[in-house]
Amino acid sequence: MTTTANLSRFMEAARRVGAEVTQMDSLQDVAVYVAEKVNGPTLVPDTALAAKHDLKVVLGNAGVKVYEGDFRKAGHFPKAGFTFSNFALSDTGTVVLESTMENVRLATTLPELHFVVVDPETILEDNLSAVQPMTELHLGAEPRFVAYITGPSRTADIERVLTIGCHGPRELHILVVAGISSDLMEI
Repeated sequence: MTTTANLSRFMEAARRVGAEVTQMDSLQDVAVYVAEKVNGPTLVPDTALAAKHDLKVVLGNAGVKVYEGDFRKAGHFPKAGFTFSNFALSDTGTVVLESTMENVRLATTLPELHFVVVDPETILEDNLSAVQPMTELHLGAEPRFVAYITGPSRTADIERVLTIGCHGPRELHILVVAGISSDLMEI
């Protein structure tokens, strides 16, 4: 499947499960988008891609309040989390993040809003095409965490009452930006 076909299929699948999906031209456009949606502190983990793209400065210049403290002490007040993805799956609209770093896990689960950037070059067709990168992500002796995120957090109780945002973000915003990184191991 071509990159364009994977992207179209991914966007459709992600929207079907409740994610907001927007194509953007640059991280500066992303920062403006985030600033318009968030009124409060935003958790931005120190990852390789965040450093490479000077993400905290880009977000700050757009007016986003980037939280600089210990994420564990952020408590109930962070409004948003911002991450990159390693790759995404077009058949389910899922974003995949290597989340061994605790701050990545906290940024994707504590706040009401989660913004995640996906490079269209990293959108794979399905789980089968993710076997090789998943194997690479799990190399090494130490335990590794990998998050598969499909839409906003949701749960249903025994009476089949659906609740959005009970165990994580109420909103998932997937921001598709070309040229971020085509390396499936980089986040």
